Amino acid sequence: MRGDNVMTGYLNNEKASAEALKDGWMHSGDAGFMDDEGFLYIADRLKDMIVTGGENVYSVDVERALYQHPAVREAAVIGIPSDRWGEAVHAVVVFKDGQSATEQDLIVHCRCLIGGYKCPRSIEFRTDPLPVTPVGKIRKNVLRDPYWEGRSRKIN
Repeated sequence: MRGDNVMTGYLNNEKASAEALKDGWMHSGDAGFMDDEGFLYIADRLKDMIVTGGENVYSVDVERALYQHPAVREAAVIGIPSDRWGEAVHAVVVFKDGQSATEQDLIVHCRCLIGGYKCPRSIEFRTDPLPVTPVGKIRKNVLRDPYWEGRSRKIN
């Protein structure tokens, strides 16, 4: 995007500014599509898109399916290393008080709502709330980083 209303850079962060601002355009990092009527839809953040076996999986699609399960309070979906697929779809879930489900329960639930290649291959259950930013967005980088530690890049 570009225009008079677009930022001029990140405060005290020249590297991030250079990555986002190129040739007069601001690159937001969002991934989306335009429909036949010209409506623009934001699907996910590019850094949150998971490439598994050559297929693109938008984490928000999987999270939406998980949130439809009655036991799920919080869910975050990230890509983790997979020798076979490049990345594997991994979910981190917090249940509502007094609720529970098995990993298999949630995977079967997702299969009823989304394509099989999008379904989590593994699910981690937590009791503490997921880490969030000051505005309440789940910090997926905090969840993702331990899986990619010691690797030169965050994709296989």
